[in-house]
Amino acid sequence: MSLGDATIVVMDMQSRALTHWSIPAVARANPGTLPAVYHPDGDPSETLEIGGDEIVMIEAIEKLRSAIDRSRPKQGRLRWGVLTLMAGCVAAVSFLWLPDALRSHAVEVVPPVKRAQIGIALLNHVTDRTGAECRDSLGSPALSRLGTALFPDQPRRKLMIVPDGPQKAFHLPGGAILLHKSLVEDFEDPSVLAGFALAESLRATRNDPLAQVLEASSLFAVIQLLTTGAVPDGALKKYADHLLSAAPRPIETARLLDLFKEKGVATTPYAHALGTARAEAQALIAADPFKTTLPPQLMSDGDWISIQGICQS
Repeated sequence: MSLGDATIVVMDMQSRALTHWSIPAVARANPGTLPAVYHPDGDPSETLEIGGDEIVMIEAIEKLRSAIDRSRPKQGRLRWGVLTLMAGCVAAVSFLWLPDALRSHAVEVVPPVKRAQIGIALLNHVTDRTGAECRDSLGSPALSRLGTALFPDQPRRKLMIVPDGPQKAFHLPGGAILLHKSLVEDFEDPSVLAGFALAESLRATRNDPLAQVLEASSLFAVIQLLTTGAVPDGALKKYADHLLSAAPRPIETARLLDLFKEKGVATTPYAHALGTARAEAQALIAADPFKTTLPPQLMSDGDWISIQGICQS
């Protein structure tokens, strides 16, 4: 017997070749046992026995067989590779795309009634920090009339005065705009209160209030909203803290001027309340649409006096 590059040559006593076995097609019947018994792969009826005195030959055959076996494609390796790649792609898509997609979907499908319910639930957490909404028999109806005058085409828009908190104005899902009591107690011009309400309504139009809640919430909270119709209480509490600590989102001055002009509200009182050192305030004063003319009267003197005393009862 002799060993070639790719075959085992079996010879007779006169060194005449009897058969050639292809090494890649040779299988061993008794791995680790001597004498070594080999046979063509798939045909164990024809065997070749190599005794223990030919250990060098056995080791050479085994070394070739191991090298050939390593070079063979492993069954299922490609399939598992493809499946692993697909699973990785799905995981990446789920991690990068799915959260934003679910949030966008939730904003689109949640109806106004549910938005109002979320707003009420969020309001409870907000008023834990700002104090309960100020109400009285004269101020509340007057404030409602102001809201109707400013937002006649938005029946869900509601103005509310709160007694405390770091923000002068902010909005909630469902249409509520919360305004700090200093806007009615520290200023004699109702245009200041109206100005902050208009600015906040513009922020709510440009940045959906529910979308803002969901941006600050976990994916679990979004899924719970889609499945149960409610945002988890913990997520609302967390957002209430964020809402009261975050700086108001900037508004385009040109859009703000257009809105004030449309609603018949002078921008100068609002700009002074913002602080005239701000570039935005200076632009609002310079381009006040009622700089040379009087704006329409927002409300009666009696209504304004009633609103100014809304937190004193």
